Amino acid sequence: MLLLAGTIVLGGAVLQGAVGFGMNLIAAPLLAIAHPALVPVPLLLTASAFAILPLLRERGRADWRGVRWGLLGRVPGTVLGVTALALLPNRWLAVLIGLVVLVSVVLSLVSWHPKPVPGTLFTAGMFSGVFGTAAAIGGPPIALVYQHNAGPTVRTTLSAYFALGSVLSLVALVVSGQVHGEQLLAAGVLFPFALLGFVLSSPLRRVLDNGRTRPVLLAVASLSAAVLLGKALL
Repeated sequence: MLLLAGTIVLGGAVLQGAVGFGMNLIAAPLLAIAHPALVPVPLLLTASAFAILPLLRERGRADWRGVRWGLLGRVPGTVLGVTALALLPNRWLAVLIGLVVLVSVVLSLVSWHPKPVPGTLFTAGMFSGVFGTAAAIGGPPIALVYQHNAGPTVRTTLSAYFALGSVLSLVALVVSGQVHGEQLLAAGVLFPFALLGFVLSSPLRRVLDNGRTRPVLLAVASLSAAVLLGKALL
């Protein structure tokens, strides 16, 4: 079972190492089926440690100003996400989030050309906080803002955002007593698979940087929405 779980994490790590996000998109729903105890804390711990790796591999490419604005927006977004979970049925909340992401992708293809400026980043961070809290898929809003940037900037900026954002979530989990020794051990077992996926992502990263980062990013965002809609409607 752990080998299966590790293989799932490896696949998600390859995707995130090449594109900048997507590990939880791949791993969370599959691990929830294969071994529910690995979600959310062990996966969150693994993803948090993994997020540091792209920052080390492509040092100096992150947009730290954008990360700060995104994190500022994530704080009220997290509060809104908690409120949405309390007020809306999970099924229809997932449908709403999935539709918002799909509409954003379509607008990006047709006419919307977002730029990583403070107002846009704050708004994207807020939506990321809502989506991440309510559905564990917080990557698409920030990723869509950076879709026209170079691959290294996308990967490192998203990694910095996820690493720092995960600290907030982990602190809350520790304070609430939801982090235990067995979960740390499970994360320790999963992380070598994530590390291998990171290594394997290097050749794919070079392929995407030849003008393919944006279409793949939009495809992964669309997949995120499809996963949410599928879980809600099926």
